Amino acid sequence: MKQEEITQLSLNDLKDRLDTTAEKIGKISLTHKVSPLENPMQIKSLRKTIARLNTELTKRNKQA
Repeated sequence: MKQEEITQLSLNDLKDRLDTTAEKIGKISLTHKVSPLENPMQIKSLRKTIARLNTELTKRNKQA
């Protein structure tokens, strides 16, 4: 998910996206521990997306 897409989301959408992405990375990480993933870069990508979402939430909370 790109930063431009994240900035266009509403506050509720940001929180929902953060929750679903966190659940997804948890499932993928567990699967990766049991058997290696075909593309382990998915984990890195999801971690970066979570960081972007958290950054945008923090930025909006400081503005409010």
